[in-house]
Amino acid sequence: MKQLLLVLAAVSCLSCTGRVFVAPAPEGEPLSASWKVKVAGREVPVFDCKVASGDRESRNKAMDDKVNSGNYYEVASFAYFDLLKGSAAVEVTSSEDIREARVLPESAGIIPEIRGNKLSFKVSRPLNLTVEVNGDIIHSLHVFVNPPEKDVPSPDDPDVIYYAPGIHDLWETVEVGDGKTVYIAPGAILRWHNWEEGDGHDPKKSSGRCFRITGDNVRFIGRGIIDEDGVHRARSRGPLGITGRNVYLEGVIIRNSSGWTVVVDDTENVEIDNIKLIGFRANSDGIDICGSSHVRVHDCFIRTLDDLIVVKAFGSSGRGCEDILAERCVLWNEVAHALSIGAELRYPVKGVVFRDCDVIHDTCREWSLRIYHTDSALVSDVTFENIRIEESERFISLWINDAVWTSDPERGHIENVTFKDITLKTQPRTGTGVQFLGYDDGHAVDGVRVENVSIAGHRVTAEDVDMNGFVRNVVVE
Repeated sequence: MKQLLLVLAAVSCLSCTGRVFVAPAPEGEPLSASWKVKVAGREVPVFDCKVASGDRESRNKAMDDKVNSGNYYEVASFAYFDLLKGSAAVEVTSSEDIREARVLPESAGIIPEIRGNKLSFKVSRPLNLTVEVNGDIIHSLHVFVNPPEKDVPSPDDPDVIYYAPGIHDLWETVEVGDGKTVYIAPGAILRWHNWEEGDGHDPKKSSGRCFRITGDNVRFIGRGIIDEDGVHRARSRGPLGITGRNVYLEGVIIRNSSGWTVVVDDTENVEIDNIKLIGFRANSDGIDICGSSHVRVHDCFIRTLDDLIVVKAFGSSGRGCEDILAERCVLWNEVAHALSIGAELRYPVKGVVFRDCDVIHDTCREWSLRIYHTDSALVSDVTFENIRIEESERFISLWINDAVWTSDPERGHIENVTFKDITLKTQPRTGTGVQFLGYDDGHAVDGVRVENVSIAGHRVTAEDVDMNGFVRNVVVE
């Protein structure tokens, strides 16, 4: 163990310039052929990740053809480093000459300087950025600028599950109990595998998830990567399930998820901070908050095929959701919803706030901001506020009706919803952009406030909202 600590200290010393910390890529991990990155003059490893196709038909096939979902993808890239203090210059080299470039989200205020096949800009705070050149949004480069790590645990601590730099192959579910810390070090990559008949691994030791947090007072932290590319989707439930209370997640990157990526289920007091999720397969939701209360999600990056941040209440526990906050996240919506509640809503949902988020792309067939209600619960006191959306197929929806997800014989209600200070930069490609639809007179949408919401520079008015006769008390300012 003493030798391991000396190696880690040496890696840290070699990778730290005083302003930034850069972890080397582990031996055996292929790197991007399309991008190179430097920060403060140091080379930063650039990793590849599978993402949804730029072709609409292929994206929809990836969602609907679940058996073959993994066959529909393209390749993007990402790099990460820690900004320790002050500001640092970032230089990006593309494999092609750069005619034009964007660094998203626009709210970051970064305008790159372009010279030949290089572009450069400065960063002075933690950010989750996306670099696009020559109008190609699919094969983009994500640059994750982390804050410095805090309270890094010791590998000698018996309550720590420690993954040092390097590649780790995992075949059995890691059960995380009370008071444990899981630490995935910078430069570590955890490759999660399914068992197959005759491969020598015990299928009884796999729950279908890579990590299952069932204990209370747990930390799951680090800068490393969890990779599910080698997972057979039919035998996986996604990388990370949380049922314990008082859980803190921070910093890790999860790529190529095989199912719902981070699931918060039947619990309370969970904080999800600065995680980065990239998924391309069917049902690769980003963060699913199910039957839980007092959940905080902030400063994350999510680019997945299915829902990005979604609240649901349908489990066998009979619990609803209350006091949920998602803020300061950067989102890329491929097929389903960016920020949503539903569809499975059998128990009450109250006090949900989505605010100060950037949706940098939304090419979905569903809606950017939505309450999608197909069951019997009351959904109330919901706020969508200070959200910036670059593009959208469909913008805002409140909807009560039957669907394939319906379980309850009765429909529910939606009450007291606010949309405030929201901008959609372009005109929606489908419909009016704003839709409020109740089910019948006894299952209505009641109490909606629309304040300072704009589409393509036009302030939304009451005439811009598509409503049926089961929507009451709507105020549009």
